[in-house]
Amino acid sequence: MKKLLMLLVAAAFCITGHASAKNLKVGMVTDVGGVNDQSFNQSAWEGLKRAKTELGTKIAYKESKQDADYAPNLETFTDAEYDLIWGIGFLMSDAVKLTAQVNPDQKYAIIDFFYGPETPKNVACAVFQEEQPSFLVGYIAGKMTKSNKVGFVGGIKFPLIEKFEYGYMAGAKLANPEVEVIRQYAESFTDAAKGKAITNNMYQQGADIVFHAAGGVGDGVIEAAKEKKKWVIGVDKDQNYLAPDNVLTSAMKRVDNAMFDIVKQLKDGKFEGGNAVVYNLSNDGVGIAPTTKKHVSQEILAEVDGLISKIKAGEIVVPATKDTYDAFMK
Repeated sequence: MKKLLMLLVAAAFCITGHASAKNLKVGMVTDVGGVNDQSFNQSAWEGLKRAKTELGTKIAYKESKQDADYAPNLETFTDAEYDLIWGIGFLMSDAVKLTAQVNPDQKYAIIDFFYGPETPKNVACAVFQEEQPSFLVGYIAGKMTKSNKVGFVGGIKFPLIEKFEYGYMAGAKLANPEVEVIRQYAESFTDAAKGKAITNNMYQQGADIVFHAAGGVGDGVIEAAKEKKKWVIGVDKDQNYLAPDNVLTSAMKRVDNAMFDIVKQLKDGKFEGGNAVVYNLSNDGVGIAPTTKKHVSQEILAEVDGLISKIKAGEIVVPATKDTYDAFMK
């Protein structure tokens, strides 16, 4: 009887432990775009909301209004003993690394940055091949432009945003060697008014399709398209809902999937710090928006499907830098 009682106690302990594992606490620190930026940070938060629904995870976020908020926000979640703390975006890379080094027993994760061999063992990294969906929407732009001029509006000029730029240019040029790509950076991820001004100028120069990879700046890009009744290409999320008659397609980056995947790994005891998970077309980490079929012909979509197959097979390696773009164009 005593042995049976001990077994029952042990079983109860296991059940209790398993239940507590379902109730992980996961916190997320946004970059300066904020949680309702209609793209990057919002997608990340949607991933955590899915974790709440499907995994029972307790979730919270803290918004960063400026770079100086990153470290304090990370420390707030650390002090509250959250099981996993996310930094959203490459702008937070220094703050995440320093905080992780000071708190080696705390688990962290970051979107859009990999530290290579210097990655702390308690940090998981999620990175994306943004050039791939950018290439696909660029191809669509090259096929659909009537003026042979298309535009690209970037946020801050960093290598990560240049992946969108060069992928887009390569796709547009493949579809239409005569196309001209007008490019400008806003040097901001929040200044929607500047995004609108840049885009209006591009339309005045003759561009009839503009792609943005600019966070909150993109709100202004889309607003300009609505007012001028021109095409615009969204980013990160399917942004067609913001302007159903003007958002031609969107280069989707499944930040939500990455967030959910790594939270689930932690729940399952499979959290792997110290390295990076790469999301691309082959694992459905990137793609084009489902609403693309509203405005793009089946003929062009079939060509895009062919490009996807070639990228997955390694027959097309999409350029992500100026050097690889120049080589691709030769």
